[in-house]
Amino acid sequence: MKIICIGRNYAKHIKELENERPESPVVFLKPDSAILPKNHPFFIPPFSNDVHYEVEVLIKINKVGKHIAARFADKYYDEVGLGIDFTARDVQAHCKEKGLPWEKAKAFDGSAVIGQFFPKEEFDLENLSFQLLKNNKVVQNGNTKAMLWKIDELIGYVSQYFTLKKGDLIFTGTPAGVGKVSENDELTGIMEGKKSFQIKVK
Repeated sequence: MKIICIGRNYAKHIKELENERPESPVVFLKPDSAILPKNHPFFIPPFSNDVHYEVEVLIKINKVGKHIAARFADKYYDEVGLGIDFTARDVQAHCKEKGLPWEKAKAFDGSAVIGQFFPKEEFDLENLSFQLLKNNKVVQNGNTKAMLWKIDELIGYVSQYFTLKKGDLIFTGTPAGVGKVSENDELTGIMEGKKSFQIKVK
């Protein structure tokens, strides 16, 4: 399985990081070794002093597809959930400054939190609210209606480049409010009142 991630899909997040608004989705990958094992804490890696949380809506692909038209994309997933794209912001800044790929900042071990998935029929995917709580305080408050590219559009776009296979995951981008994690933080992901994950930071 592979993890396909979308960057810069919420305008306010683009603004908070002072990035340029893209003309098409920004795509990068994480390996399966990036997945944080269930019931494990997240350990801040020794190579970064500025790891940020980024909560995102996740899509789990349920069958093989290539060159999928956006109007048919809903047939390729039946579950949605939440996750965290942990980002070593200091490492990423160095990579961006040098024009280098982001993988060291985005794809390191444990950098992908995968929460519980729920049937997509339980939600309005065009108007899905979700939050990240840090130590019981809301730090990110997003809604899919603010996406620059909607879920089905993203599936159509990425399937032009990558054959999608059963079990593949798509991280659909993070809203504004990203920030640094510290030891002993507790992070909780909530989607329309349903808890998708809760992790500790070590």
